[in-house]
Amino acid sequence: MVFKKILAALMVISGQMAGQTAGEIIERAEDLIKGKTAHGIIEMTVVTPDYERTLRMESWWEGNEKALIVIHSPRKEKGNKTLKIGNEMWNYLRNTETTIKIPPSMMLQSWNGSDFTNDDLVRESNLSEDYFQTLEGEEKLNDELCWKIILEPKPDAPVVWGKLIYWVRKDSYIPARVEFYDEKDKLMRFMNFSDVKKFGNRLVPSIWEMVNITKEGNLTKLKLIDMEFNIKISDRIFSFQELEQGK
Repeated sequence: MVFKKILAALMVISGQMAGQTAGEIIERAEDLIKGKTAHGIIEMTVVTPDYERTLRMESWWEGNEKALIVIHSPRKEKGNKTLKIGNEMWNYLRNTETTIKIPPSMMLQSWNGSDFTNDDLVRESNLSEDYFQTLEGEEKLNDELCWKIILEPKPDAPVVWGKLIYWVRKDSYIPARVEFYDEKDKLMRFMNFSDVKKFGNRLVPSIWEMVNITKEGNLTKLKLIDMEFNIKISDRIFSFQELEQGK
């Protein structure tokens, strides 16, 4: 046990001497999959012991501040939208032409019956601002050498997770896995990133699979169909006009 602690400490020192702090690694990994802005077509498949359903949607993001998600299929949900501006979020239901504001207390509720929360889909949390980050060392996942980083919430940070563990591939800075723990240090869910593909000029994991430990047999898979990053997005996209009318 003592040897392992000494080895981990040496790995941390080695990483810092090489100019690779935990914060820098996380920031680079997050920027790789998010960019300053992004637009894409995404398929989300929700799997439970009782059914399986797939949504096709179009999404726009501007950092952690703004997001718009528009569902294109299936038909009964086509036209439903989610808009996020700053710390506020709204859902628009096309069939009833109603707009519902989502209170902060519901940010961790399931988004459209998936294992992703409202917070996940609109990228509310900011890992660099909300968590202390510690480079734990190196570890192999699926025969790929990764940095292992522990994230613990800062005092008064608007998060509910007691701890995150984030693995980042050393050869590419592509995220490999994130584990989510509650305040009692119990693993609640994990997300694996796989099937790396090239979108524009960057390599990005095209499959994001969230597995819910608390619900046996439940998982949600995001498949990136087409993505573009660091593009100019009109302010109109993130507006009530677009939410309630749009195209």
